[in-house]
Amino acid sequence: MSKSQINSGTVHLDGFIYDWHLQREPHLSDDEGWKGMTISLLQRDARREALVEFPPPKRLLKGLPRGRLQLDDATISRCVRSALSAGWEPMTRGKPVVFVVDSEGN
Repeated sequence: MSKSQINSGTVHLDGFIYDWHLQREPHLSDDEGWKGMTISLLQRDARREALVEFPPPKRLLKGLPRGRLQLDDATISRCVRSALSAGWEPMTRGKPVVFVVDSEGN
């Protein structure tokens, strides 16, 4: 039996509901080398999306097989808090805002 990975979900934080989904898996970029995964965050009934970029897994830098972080509610909640504290305003209009976090979502 194969182990499936969660690619989307919902977290409840401070009375708001945030939907998230995996935007991009870790991959090798021709220009920038290894890039980590990116998740998309959107507050329910809001307009502006946040993109949260993680660093590439160290295993890729060492030449080991591909893999990605396990996404759980605690990690996603830390990502939402980090984006909000860095200036993300979900109710405003505009292009998605990109934030870079560490491997724990801080």
